Amino acid sequence: MGISPTLRLLFVVLVGVALMVLDHRLNELQTVRSVLATVAYPIQVAVDAPIRAGSRVLESFSSREDLVVENRILRRENSELRARQLRFEALQAENDRLRALLNTARQADEEVQVAQILAVDLDPFRQQIVLDKGQRDAVYAGQPVIDADGVVGQILSAQRSSATALLISDPGHALPVVSARTGLRGIVVGTGNPQRLHMRHVPPQEDIVEGDLLLTSGLGGRFPADYPVARVTSVERPPGEPFLAIEAEPLAALDRSREVLLLWMEDHERDAIPTPLPTEDETETGPAS
Repeated sequence: MGISPTLRLLFVVLVGVALMVLDHRLNELQTVRSVLATVAYPIQVAVDAPIRAGSRVLESFSSREDLVVENRILRRENSELRARQLRFEALQAENDRLRALLNTARQADEEVQVAQILAVDLDPFRQQIVLDKGQRDAVYAGQPVIDADGVVGQILSAQRSSATALLISDPGHALPVVSARTGLRGIVVGTGNPQRLHMRHVPPQEDIVEGDLLLTSGLGGRFPADYPVARVTSVERPPGEPFLAIEAEPLAALDRSREVLLLWMEDHERDAIPTPLPTEDETETGPAS
C-alpha cells in the first residue's frame, strides 16, 4: 500500500513550516527566492500583459469619451459667446448710429426727432420707407427726412402712428441743389437706384467736376439750405446735347439706414399736433363725458 493523501499533505505542510522557520531564523533561502523570482518574472509579465492592455484600452476609450464631451461643451460655449459678441457688435453699431444722429441733431438749427424705419420698398419705380412716427407726433406731408450723412427724402403721407417717406432716389423725386465749390445750382432727380442720382439741366460750359459736393439750395421751401445731398461721381459732355450728363452718389445710406431724423421747418409748429381720431367705442357710444 502507498502512502495515504493525508500523510502526504501533512508531510508537505511540515516541510513548508520547516523551510519558513529556517528562512526566518537563518535567512538561508534568499538566493533561492531571488532565483525563483527571476524565473517567475516573465510568467508574471505574460499573465499581467492582457490585464494591462485591457486597462489601457478602457482608459483610452474613457479619455476619448471625455474629450468628445469636453469638445461638445466647448463648442456650445463658443457658440454662446459668439452670439453674445454679435449682439454686442450690433449694439455698438446701433450706438454709433444713434450718436451720429445725435451729433447731427445738435448741429441742426431746426427741431428734429429720431424715427425708426419699419419697412423699406426699393422697387425701381417706387423708392419709399415707412417710419414709426405719424400724425400724433406732428409729422406732416412734405417734411424733410435726413440721416447722419445727408438728405434721405421727404414725408409723402402721414397716418395716425406711422408715415411714408419718399426717398431722393425715387424716379419721381426732384431736389434743388447747389455745388458747395462753385455755387452752381441744379436739380437732382432719382433714378430708381439708391446708389445713383442724376443732376439735370446743367449747360456744358458750367464748372462742375467729379467729387463736387452737392448741398440743398433751400429753394422751394421744402428743405432747409446747406444740407449734404450727394457727391458727383461722373461728368460727361455728350456731343450734340444741350446739357451735361451728370451722375452723383447719395451721401445718405438710403438702403442701409435703420434710423432717420425728421426736421421741423420754421413755418411748421411742432406743437400743432392733430386732434386724436375717435376710437370705435367713442364712435358707437359717443365721447365720454
